Amino acid sequence: MTKIDRKHTSVRMSQIVMHGDTVYLAGQVGTPNASVEQQTRDCLDAVDRLLAEAGSDKAHMLQAIIWLADMADFAEMNAVWDAWVPEGAAPVRACGEARLATPEYRVEIIITAART
Repeated sequence: MTKIDRKHTSVRMSQIVMHGDTVYLAGQVGTPNASVEQQTRDCLDAVDRLLAEAGSDKAHMLQAIIWLADMADFAEMNAVWDAWVPEGAAPVRACGEARLATPEYRVEIIITAART
């Protein structure tokens, strides 16, 4: 059976779970009450850091799930996302509107990637 490794684990959740050559990240959020642009940058900075820790990077993303508190923020989030994703390495992606953990959060990003 393939080993499961967990990092930054609390009673409730892990920030990183690795199974075989697949890396799963918990949903990342940005600075509460910041703009959608800043929260998206914060999320992607955390993704970069966590993927590196897990032996991967954004060029190896398989899937992204993005939750926005308001779909009116779609273009603002996409401007940051599009500049961040490596050309030719865009993952499959879904983006939807959801009530996030608290009203101060406007963006949450969940990533699955392959190890490098």
